[in-house]
Order: sequence, then C-alpha cells, then structure tokens
Amino acid sequence: MYYIIVNPASKSGRGAKVWSIIEPVLIEKDIEYKVFFSRETGHVTKLVRDLSASVLKAGSEIILKLIVLGGDGTLNEVLQGISDFSRVQVGYIPSGSSNDISRDLKFSKDPLEILENILSCQRPHLMDIGFLACEQAPSLRHASAPFRRNFAVSCGIGFDAAVCREALNSRFKDLLNKTGLGKLTYLFIALKQVILARKATCTILLDEKEPIRLSKFLFVTGMVHQYEGGGFKFCPGANFQDGLVDVCVVGNIPKWLVFAALPTAFKGTHTRFKGIDCYTAAKVRIIVSEPMWVHTDGEVSIQSYDITLSCKQQVLQFLY
Repeated sequence: MYYIIVNPASKSGRGAKVWSIIEPVLIEKDIEYKVFFSRETGHVTKLVRDLSASVLKAGSEIILKLIVLGGDGTLNEVLQGISDFSRVQVGYIPSGSSNDISRDLKFSKDPLEILENILSCQRPHLMDIGFLACEQAPSLRHASAPFRRNFAVSCGIGFDAAVCREALNSRFKDLLNKTGLGKLTYLFIALKQVILARKATCTILLDEKEPIRLSKFLFVTGMVHQYEGGGFKFCPGANFQDGLVDVCVVGNIPKWLVFAALPTAFKGTHTRFKGIDCYTAAKVRIIVSEPMWVHTDGEVSIQSYDITLSCKQQVLQFLY
C-alpha cells in the first residue's frame, strides 16, 4: 500500500496536472494506494502524523510507504510529521518551482519515469536530513517557544531567507511558473534583496574551531544537498550521506560585486570571489547582530538572531 500526498497547488497548479498523469498509471498497474490532497500550510505535516499513528500501530514490521507529489516545501512538511524514520519510506515526485533535491539526485524530467523508479525500488537509499534549533526573535508572538525543524535541502539566515519569503507571496512567481520560467523568480527577487539588505554583523561557530567573525554579511546557509533556490549551486561539495552540514557564507563583499557573483552560483563557481566561502562541519552555530528571517527548504515562518544547524546521518529512507 502506498499513501500518496499531493500538493495540487505546487508550481501554480502543476501538482494537480502531474497527478492527473500519475493516477491512470497507478490504476492500470493495479497499485494499491490512498491519496490525500493538501489544503493549506501545515496540513501535510498533520496528514503524515495521522498516517504514522494509524498505520504503524498495526505492528512493528509494518512500513509506511509515502509518495510525495509537490515541491521541496511539501517534502519539508512531510519530514516534520514522521515520528519514526526507521519505519517510513519516502518517494518524491517533484512538481514545485525549485525542485533542488531532484536536481541534486539527477531525477528524470518525466514524472512517469520517476514513479516507475519509486515503485521498483527494492532497497531505499539512505539520506541525511538537517536539523535547525533556535530561539525565535523576542518581538514575535509566541517567541518564548523554542523552534525546532528538520530540513531536507537547506536552512539559511539573512538574504536567502528574505528571498524565499518574498517568493512565497510573489504574483510574479505565479506568472513565471505558468510560462515554465519559475526559477527566474528567485534570481529577480535576489537582485532586489541585495539592494535592500541591511548591514549586520555575524559570528559563525563550526564545531570546536575558532569563530569566524564578519563585520557584515549577506547570508549564511547550511546545506545537505548542493542546490537551493531553484538551482543555485551554493555548496558544490555537499554530500547527502556524510552526516555533515556544508555551509556557504557570503560576507564582506560589496553589493555591486554580488551582482557579478550571484549568476556564477548556478555553476558553483561563486567561491572564486573574495568574501564568498564554503565550510563543512557537524554542527554550525550562527549568531547575527539583529533578528533576521530564517528559512528551511524555502519555507519561512520565523526570525532569529541565533540558530544552530546539525545533521541526522542517513535517517531518511528515500525511494528512487
């Protein structure tokens, strides 16, 4: 039995279109499945929690097999709802704007081929997931509650989170998605956010090494996979099975130089610019001088000034 979670609104309705292609094949192959459609933010997490509670209680040998049809944000919500990763297997059919996991794993562009790979996968691939722990900014409601969240692709603070926040509510993104140019949304918004970025200081602690102190910074992002934001290869060396967080730091760099450096990140050659560096660590703490937006897999809900990133090694059983 496969439990399929569909985000019909992903990429401005592409999720619903992909499902209309997938469902007839499942019926033709006589695959046993149940489908659930997400309705709003947080609904996918609740669905997965409810499925885990109902399916896994049937016996310790039972495995919950999920197929997620949506964007990286939909997969992020799935990760929040899994209570026992050892008993859950996840297949992913991307239909979002970014699709950075599928880009890193070199998925086919054909959703039917991806489906076939999921259904025929006999031994899941074990993948890392990241983990964010932080305190919310005191100015926010419910700020006293600690914030904890898994992430599949990346977690960042500063500029990249501000880009994600604006993109989530962008009508321009909807327009570009309909013309097949959705990933350009992030590039256009990124250029705008570079201009608007506030000056702030930052301290980065990588494991037990000496702190890295920046008198100003644009953003810091910790990554499990190589890409984020629709194809920016910010961490070319990221390995999704090594138990480490790869970190891209854009620090003391003039704003005008960012306009030259940002497009090179699509190929992962941005580190040739002074002020852009990559690091690797098991644990990363990032302290900034003022509260800034934080994203996990492009989903933005909090501001913080002190975040800690770590990695859960090879806990996600991925079908592909």
